[in-house]
Amino acid sequence: METLLSGFQAEIGSISADIKVLQEKSMDMGLKLKNRKVAESKLAKFVEEIIVPPRMIDIIVDGEVNDEYLRTLEILSKKLTVVEVDPVIKNSKALKDVQPELEKLRQKAVSKVFDFIVQRLHALRKPKTNIQILQQSVLLKYKYVISFLKDHSKEVYNEVRTAYIDTMNKVLSAHFRAYIQALEKLQLDIATSSDLIGVEARSSGLFLRGREPLKNRSAVFALGDRIKILKEIDEPALIPHIAEASSIKYPYEVLFRSLHKLLMDTATSEYNFCDVFFGEESMFHEIFAGPFAVIDEHFNSILPNSYDAIGLMLMILIIHLHQLIMSRRRIPCMDSYLDKVNIALWPRFKMVFDMHLSSLRNANVKTLWEDDVHPHYVMRRYAEFTASLMHLNVEYGEGQLDLNLERLRMAIDDLLIKLAKTFAKSKSQTVFLINNYDMTISVLKEVGPEGGKILVHFEDLLKSNTALFVEELLAEHFSELIKFVKTRGSEDLSSNPDRPITVAEIQPLVKDFASRWKAAIELMHKDVITSFSNFLCGMEILRAALTQLLLYYTRLTDCIKRIVGGSALNKDLVSISSIMYEIRKISRTF
Repeated sequence: METLLSGFQAEIGSISADIKVLQEKSMDMGLKLKNRKVAESKLAKFVEEIIVPPRMIDIIVDGEVNDEYLRTLEILSKKLTVVEVDPVIKNSKALKDVQPELEKLRQKAVSKVFDFIVQRLHALRKPKTNIQILQQSVLLKYKYVISFLKDHSKEVYNEVRTAYIDTMNKVLSAHFRAYIQALEKLQLDIATSSDLIGVEARSSGLFLRGREPLKNRSAVFALGDRIKILKEIDEPALIPHIAEASSIKYPYEVLFRSLHKLLMDTATSEYNFCDVFFGEESMFHEIFAGPFAVIDEHFNSILPNSYDAIGLMLMILIIHLHQLIMSRRRIPCMDSYLDKVNIALWPRFKMVFDMHLSSLRNANVKTLWEDDVHPHYVMRRYAEFTASLMHLNVEYGEGQLDLNLERLRMAIDDLLIKLAKTFAKSKSQTVFLINNYDMTISVLKEVGPEGGKILVHFEDLLKSNTALFVEELLAEHFSELIKFVKTRGSEDLSSNPDRPITVAEIQPLVKDFASRWKAAIELMHKDVITSFSNFLCGMEILRAALTQLLLYYTRLTDCIKRIVGGSALNKDLVSISSIMYEIRKISRTF
C-alpha cells in the first residue's frame, strides 16, 4: 500500500507541474491575444484612415455631384485632414504609397466641385432668375462643397468667393438700376423752387402748372393722405409695371419707401445667405458696393431738386422706421447706409425750410396784399405747413424742428401785421387779423393736441384782437354813451362838487339809446356776418360786443340812480331785461 501511495504521490506531483506549465502558456497566449487585438484595432483604424477604397475613387472621379458625392467628399476630407494631423500616419511608410493617390483625388474633387459651383453661379446671371429661390433651394444644398474648398484648396475657395461677389454685385446693381428707372416714370412732382409759403399765388407761372392737376398744389403745404405711407411702412415694394398700367403717379416718398423696402429685404436675404453658405458676413459689403452706388447715384440726382419739405420730413421718418425694422431683424449690415441717407436728408430739409422762412421774411407786402379781410392764402399755407410738420414731429420728437417752427411763426407774425397795416381803416385791420388767427387756430387744432406753444400764441392774439374789435364796433354806434361812462360814470357825486352830473347832461344819451339801440344791434349783427369768414367766430364776437354794451348801459343806469332828479329819466330807460332778451335772441341763431 505504501509503495502504491508513493507512486500516486509522484504522479500527482508531475501532473501539478504540467498544470503550472499549462497555466503559464495560457497567460502567455492571453497576453499575445490582447496585444494582437490592440494592434488589430490600431491597424484597422490606420488602414481605414489611410486606405482609398475603389468605390470612393469611382465616385470622386466619375460621379455626379449629388448627395452621395457630398458624403464621399466628407470621407475624403477626413482622410486628407488625418494624413496632415496624425503623427503616426505622417511617419508611416504606407503613406508614401497612398499619398500620391490622395493628392490626385483632392485635385480631382477640387476641380470638379469648382466647375459645378461656377455653373450654378452662372445661372444667377440669367435674366428673370429668382435669385433667392436659387440660393435657398440649389446652392444651400451644396454648402459642404464650400467648406471642403475652404479646408483643402484656399486658392480655389477664394476664386469661388470672388466669382460669387462679382456675379451678385453685377446682378443686383442691374436689378436696382432697372427698378429705379421704372420708379422714375411713376414720380409725381409736387413742389418746385417757387412753391414757397411767402410767394404770391400769381407769380408761380401759369405755363409751368400745365404738368400736373391743381389739387397737387395743396400737397406742398398740407400733409393730407400722405401720412398713410408711415402706416404702410412694411407693405411689399411697388411693382412698377402694375402701377404704370393703372397710370397712378406717386409722391417721391412713396417711391423712396418702395426702393428701400426692396433694398432691405434683398440685403437681409443676402446677408443671411453669405453667413450660412460662406460663413462670412463681411462679404456682404463687397457684394453691395455696386447696388449702394447705384442707389446713391439716383438719390444724389433727386435730392438737390427736391423742394418738398413735407416729403423730405416723411423720408426722414421712413428711414427712422426702417432702422427700427432692421434692428428688430438683428441685421446690422444696413446701419451705416441708413445713417448716411439720414445725414443727407436733414441738411436738405433744413435748406428747403429756410427757403420758406426767407420767402416770408422777404415777402413783398404790396404784391401780396389783397383788399379783402378774409383769411390770406399765405396764412393758410403757413397754418397747413406748420400743422403738417407738427403732426409728423410727434412721431420723431426732433427738438431742432420745434425751434425752426418758432422762427417761422415769428416771420409770419411780422408779415401779417404788415399786411394788416395796409388796410386804411383800423377796424378792417383788426378784422383781417382776427380772421387769419381764427383760421390758423382751426387748422392747428385739426392736428390734435400737438399745437403746443404755437397754438397758445395764436389763441392769445385772437383774444386780444377780439377785445379790440368789440371796442371799435361799439364805438361806431354808441361812442357818446361809452365816452360818458368811461369819463363820468364812475365818479362819486361828492368827489366833484363843482361839476356834478346833471339830468340835462344824461338825458340826450338816454333818449338817443332808447330811440335806436335795436337798429344799432341789427347793424352790428350785419357788420359781423359780413366781416368774419367763420360764422361761429363772428357770433362769439357779436355776443362779446353785446355783453360789453350791456355792461356799459348797466353802469349808465347805476349813475342815473345816484344823481338828483334821476328818476325823471326812468320813463326813457330801456330795461336791462329787454337788452338781455335781444342778446339771447341773437345767441339762439347759432
